[in-house]
Amino acid sequence: MSSTIPFLDVGAACRELAGELDDAYRRVMGSGWFILGKEVASFEQEFAGYLGAGFCAGVGNGLDALHLILRALDIGPGDEVIVPANTYIATWLAVTYAGATPVPVEPVERTYNLDPELVAAAVTPRTKAVLPVHLYGQPADMDPILAVAARFGLKVVEDAAQAHGARYRGRSAGRLGHAAGWSFYPGKNLGALGDAGAVTSDNEALAEKVKVLRNYGSQVKYHNEVKGFNSRLDELQAALLRVKLPRLEEWNARRARLAGMYLDLLKDTPLLLPVVPPGMDPAWHLFVVRCEQRDALQNFLREQGIETLIHYPVPPHLQPAYRELGFGPGSFPITERIHREALSLPIGPHLMPVEVECVSAAIHAFFANSR
Repeated sequence: MSSTIPFLDVGAACRELAGELDDAYRRVMGSGWFILGKEVASFEQEFAGYLGAGFCAGVGNGLDALHLILRALDIGPGDEVIVPANTYIATWLAVTYAGATPVPVEPVERTYNLDPELVAAAVTPRTKAVLPVHLYGQPADMDPILAVAARFGLKVVEDAAQAHGARYRGRSAGRLGHAAGWSFYPGKNLGALGDAGAVTSDNEALAEKVKVLRNYGSQVKYHNEVKGFNSRLDELQAALLRVKLPRLEEWNARRARLAGMYLDLLKDTPLLLPVVPPGMDPAWHLFVVRCEQRDALQNFLREQGIETLIHYPVPPHLQPAYRELGFGPGSFPITERIHREALSLPIGPHLMPVEVECVSAAIHAFFANSR
């Protein structure tokens, strides 16, 4: 049976903004300039302004954003970077691409984000940075992480790939550490129509170094200062993002209303629901619940025409890609439990309230049938 309630209708944003997106496309096509032009420069200025950040550098994708920040901070072979055990593998890959070693730390179980109390214990003489993730759009508890980093002289790099518009104690996610990496993958709260990413920072020298690294290590064409990379935000994607950026707050407010409905409608079920600590203002990129019967629940919802996803089925430390680190089952029990139980319900700015009611009713039916 095909889904009648999709997990996320990515095309709905295109339909809502069709005229403006078409105008942006025609503007870029008519300009004849497709790489590092006015659209990228304008988007960098506008996105930095939205966050209140000093500087922004558009790059090819979110993984590159994190990788280039680490490179710009001169983090590399022999260095260690503390990362969440509970995250998407891209966070770890950025550290590996820089030549450093990821050192995983367990999350706070109810918020799913890096546990600040465990960060200090993971610091060694080789530790150079901490890379917290604002997972599912919920800000990590940054003040105690920043305090540990200050005590040990560490850099703090935010993985803000899922946190467009999230706020921590009144401050924008992406403005809390030394720099932040952003993804504009199409399914993000602020999504391009292809791969795209950015780095933001209040440190002008760091931002300028990223701009050199993204463009073959060059500021002047054919003159290469360092061994750089090819990771440039595309002019067309920048133009499309400029159309969407002014809608981000409204779309996030729609997500928040739907999340509030879920929290109310599912409060009497056996599910573990998201917890929002005081001072947190999530972007609600995902609405993740936990269920000991996760696979059975997902199958039941699929039979009802409701699409769900699992973020993420296998944690990084159990992926074959990181076999050399020597972690096995049981190495990070909190993370592994989360990955066995987590299920992401449909959410997005174009999901209708009646669809949230249908999903919630189906979940109630599942538990009623399971008695």
